[in-house]
Amino acid sequence: MNRFVGSRSLVVRDAMKDLSFPVLLMYPTDVPARVVPMGPYSLEVAPDAPLPGGPSPLVIISHGGGGTPLAYRTLASHLARSGYLVAMPEHPGDNRHDQSLSEAVENLESRPRHIRLTIDALFSDAEIGPHLQRDNVALLGHSMGGYTALAVAGGQPWTGPGQKVAVTSDLRVKALVLMAPAACWFVPNHALQDVRVPILLLVAEHDRIAPRWQGQLVLDLVPDRAQVTYKIVENAGHFSFLSPFPPPMRNPGFLPATDPPGFDREAFQRQLQEDVRGFLDTSLRWSASS
Repeated sequence: MNRFVGSRSLVVRDAMKDLSFPVLLMYPTDVPARVVPMGPYSLEVAPDAPLPGGPSPLVIISHGGGGTPLAYRTLASHLARSGYLVAMPEHPGDNRHDQSLSEAVENLESRPRHIRLTIDALFSDAEIGPHLQRDNVALLGHSMGGYTALAVAGGQPWTGPGQKVAVTSDLRVKALVLMAPAACWFVPNHALQDVRVPILLLVAEHDRIAPRWQGQLVLDLVPDRAQVTYKIVENAGHFSFLSPFPPPMRNPGFLPATDPPGFDREAFQRQLQEDVRGFLDTSLRWSASS
């Protein structure tokens, strides 16, 4: 495992909507890191450090509705130190700064496109592209990010009977990590029939936002249940998958920082990091030592 994490900030263009959105890239490096403030968070990274040799798999993290990519910074850092290039886009119209599309069908259509555009942008970048394996991409999604990952991997979402959401799948995606996925748009029995990649499915025991029945949909509707590694995280809540927040943000009025009584988010995050890394190493048939 590499000792340090490099970081780069990119901007990806969505020509269809005439807008751009930021993407944070994290990757392994031997350049010593320093503490860099990003909003209310502090990340230990080496900004604009040289990219590693590679080529290596690309991991995309899709954040939850109204959230931020930085809420998954500890998991992203761990994967970067493990040899992966990790990209974290901020979904336009459905992030902590702008929730104008959070309840709109347009958001269901746009989120998967943001992921495909991010992959395209990184692969076509003259400096970053040569360091990436072209068709060995993994998607990690929490909550609405789980919806997004399923849609990109071949799922067909619906808003109601006969009302398909217009999405396009991406065959470059070879593995999914779904954390408390918002899967309620995949209710028809055939909605996930084209999702044929290995899945690590994690649901929280005490999740009131994406209850366990939504994870059960994934188990029931994918064509090969044997491809799904399923785990119920005991005593966890919906937000337990987020990185621990700085002390000033840990108060009962800020729900993303709260967990069920007795739940140890810091300890769980350490386990989550190892579980995700192990799953990706196996599912992508790659590891930093290979």
